[in-house]
Amino acid sequence: MFHKKPIDVVVYRNLKNKISAKAAKSLKDSLVNFGQEVTLHYKYAIDVSNPIEIYAVKAILAVREQNKEEALYQAIATETDLNEVKIDGFVRELDINFSAYQKEIHSNTLEKQVYAESKEAETAGVPIFPGITINGIPYKGPWDKESIIGALQKNGATLIRAAMQGLFKWGASAALALIIATIAALVLVNLGDAALYEQWRHYPIGFTFGTLDFTLTVEEWINDFFMAIFFLLIGLEIKEELIEGELSTRKKATLPVVAAIGGMLVPAVIYFFLNSNGEQLHGWGVPMATDIAFTLGLMAILGSRIPVSLKVFVSALAIADDLGAILIIALFYGHGFQIGYFLAALGVLLFMFYFNRKRVYNVSVYLILGLVLWFLVFKSGLHATLAGVLTALLIPAQGKANLQLIAKQTSIIFQKEIGEINNSNFDKKKIAPESLLVLKKAIERLREPSEFLLHNLEKFVNFIVLPLFAFFNTGIVLTAGDYNLFVPANIGIILGLCLGKPLGIVGFSWLATKLQWGKLAPEISWKSLIGAACLAGIGFTMSIVVASSAFTGQALTASKISILLASVIAASLGLGILYTATVKKSTLD
Repeated sequence: MFHKKPIDVVVYRNLKNKISAKAAKSLKDSLVNFGQEVTLHYKYAIDVSNPIEIYAVKAILAVREQNKEEALYQAIATETDLNEVKIDGFVRELDINFSAYQKEIHSNTLEKQVYAESKEAETAGVPIFPGITINGIPYKGPWDKESIIGALQKNGATLIRAAMQGLFKWGASAALALIIATIAALVLVNLGDAALYEQWRHYPIGFTFGTLDFTLTVEEWINDFFMAIFFLLIGLEIKEELIEGELSTRKKATLPVVAAIGGMLVPAVIYFFLNSNGEQLHGWGVPMATDIAFTLGLMAILGSRIPVSLKVFVSALAIADDLGAILIIALFYGHGFQIGYFLAALGVLLFMFYFNRKRVYNVSVYLILGLVLWFLVFKSGLHATLAGVLTALLIPAQGKANLQLIAKQTSIIFQKEIGEINNSNFDKKKIAPESLLVLKKAIERLREPSEFLLHNLEKFVNFIVLPLFAFFNTGIVLTAGDYNLFVPANIGIILGLCLGKPLGIVGFSWLATKLQWGKLAPEISWKSLIGAACLAGIGFTMSIVVASSAFTGQALTASKISILLASVIAASLGLGILYTATVKKSTLD
């Protein structure tokens, strides 16, 4: 049998929001009766700039050895007009050894403990105080006995989930997932079983409904359906930036939009110039794209070296770049055209627009219609991923809720329900269904539909959709004789991404500042902007999406190799320049 690891429960509390003696006893009894070795500690999160709060907590800690901590906490917490005399008066009422208390409270060790606990509370990750951690993991559930015991029983799963959440929060994790998926595909094809990989890619999945037989290969499902979910996320991000982000005003938007235009235009011109007389001219859209996950993920590797203002600028630029890529895919990279399905898709869009204007905020309505829209757009011959963007743009933005008013409303409901439950004249043991309904609607009002969907999609897209896309689109047999770097299309992609991107972004940014259309934040040096612009040359996901529409067969394989080479070069240049730029800055500071 495995020895179960003891569970350490820490309750961080302050002097403003008191946990009642009854609630504290209930928590302690629950842990005692849990049946596994559990330790319970109380620690204090206070304002260390307030000497009275420091003294109060020192007093509480000083009586801990005499088993009077809880009694003194209950007396002091939420008490107004506290002073040292009043606190000592509470202590005298506890029937303790007062001289031992005085000796303890004036010790340097106790004061250091108060500061240490307050600092620890700041980094504990609990959303509010009082707050609870279980083996160092913040507990974010209800405070009732059953919920806490349930959390203790799931302690192992909680640790795993916390580790996963920590990985997800790391800025570079999405880029790392893409790198791992790409390497896995290349290793499997070149050193493993290429036939198995091809079998997976072309495995048919579909359904039959009456006379309708709809079957796609795994690769097609990923590239056309799952990537539509990616484009749904992109559309939500674009809308968020347009409504209240870095693209919400002309002043904010001008510089990143101009930089994005330069970052798309110059690579396209380079590619066009090199392929103007060739058969692969239609691949001009490939080097125009930026992979936002890779770009921001690699910037995250340098951590706090990168100014926040540069991250914000690159994020806004990448969003504008994505918008440009979406328009290019829509206008130039469809396959055939079926007017019947196109008109049906327009009909679904009209339904979605109608619901939008009628302020229907139920996201499920738009997702179901978006699924129908995807099928119709796919069958029409247009790029199916456009359905994701259009769905995102038609989900209504509800606007920010009045938090204070909703908090007051829910407080009134809780006070009413608690009063009725405690009143012996009411035969009532739980909250009324109509009150639950109001509370549910109040919480839903705090959850803006588009923003809620965006945050729920991020992990699925970054750690499932994009790695699957990378895995099933980068399994390329790397045979030296099959790839010619100096074919115009290949060199156009590489030069467009590695040279055209930084030239366009930095050049157009410089021009915009000279024309006084905008200005860079003081923290952004031109050298750091060059480094970030080089990172924007990592086209990867978006470039492969365009390449898959522009090329087929060996030309598609060659374009993917070129995109991979360009991404490696752009990443190396960008990280190198950013590192040297930020090292110099930190040295000067």
